[in-house]
Amino acid sequence: MKLNIVGKNMEVDENLREIATKKFSKLDKFFASDIKGDIVFKTIRNNKMLEVTIYLPDGAVLRSEESSNDMYSSIDKALNQLERQVRKHKTKLQKIYRNTDSIRFDSIEPLEEEDNAPKIVKEKTFKLKPMTREEAILQMELVTHDFYFFLDSDTNLASVLYRREDGNYGIITEAK
Repeated sequence: MKLNIVGKNMEVDENLREIATKKFSKLDKFFASDIKGDIVFKTIRNNKMLEVTIYLPDGAVLRSEESSNDMYSSIDKALNQLERQVRKHKTKLQKIYRNTDSIRFDSIEPLEEEDNAPKIVKEKTFKLKPMTREEAILQMELVTHDFYFFLDSDTNLASVLYRREDGNYGIITEAK
């Protein structure tokens, strides 16, 4: 696995870099080809965060975000979460990658089926109305949701506006 390790608001020492590389290389057993990943170590106030993004062949992405007082325990938690994601989605991944040799499915032990696994229980359709981002914020506030789906009148692309934990807003836009 080729890892890009960076630090934001902190210096990543050689020991931390070495342990992260060693631990996340355990994911190699799941993949036949060399994959790429990003590991970002952050310090925000007194909180230490770890963000791991693994880029699979054909554009799929595995992502884990962990926060704790100790970066080493965050590494272990993120690794466990990523392994669980691979195991949980094994069947879906097999359907997607059935004609390729990029994932070693024999290395993935299936998880026990959970009866209480989340299901889609509601489906909603509506026409997207072109509006500015400011109008979308107003509409989101009026319906008291944490997100709002709209057609950005400036870019003419489908976008999702969402409220961030820090009280600000974020936007996800459809790729061209």
